[in-house]
Amino acid sequence: MARTILFNKPFDVLSQFTDSGTEGSPRRTLSDFIDVPGVYAAGRLDRDSEGLMVLTDDGRLQAQIANPRHRTPKTYWAQVEGIPDAAALAALSKGVTLKDGLTRPAHVTRIDRPPALWERDPPIRVRQSIPDCWLEITIREGRNRQVRRMTAHIGHPTLRLIRARIGHWHLGGLRPGEWRDA
Repeated sequence: MARTILFNKPFDVLSQFTDSGTEGSPRRTLSDFIDVPGVYAAGRLDRDSEGLMVLTDDGRLQAQIANPRHRTPKTYWAQVEGIPDAAALAALSKGVTLKDGLTRPAHVTRIDRPPALWERDPPIRVRQSIPDCWLEITIREGRNRQVRRMTAHIGHPTLRLIRARIGHWHLGGLRPGEWRDA
């Protein structure tokens, strides 16, 4: 029987089990939190992003989640600088042109701070003179740093990014660094 694990990846953790980087001191990886043989990450999450990762020993499931042609929806909570207006949100909803082409339409909603959200360590940079807000963004592709590039494109850089859902799986009550079987 296949094993599937849901993991809440903390900020500043690589979404792989080993660190092949050359930055000097070793960086934290999935192996610092998960000691389950034979499971692999189904997709990636940037080191400076937080939230849900799915790990599995089922190669077919891993490909279904990671391969953009399957269009598995991924929902993010993005804390952005400034308050996007209706035109900016509409642009994301239609798709924006980035250096690597037009994005697929996204589902975008302005939301209150997500309930039961943990504090980030280290905290985000806050500027007293510039407000921020939260967006819930669902995409069906997974380009490199896509959500960050999309919000920057509309003039509202991402300050904090948390993946809350992949397909039908969601964070639930997982705290950073915690995992559970799906």
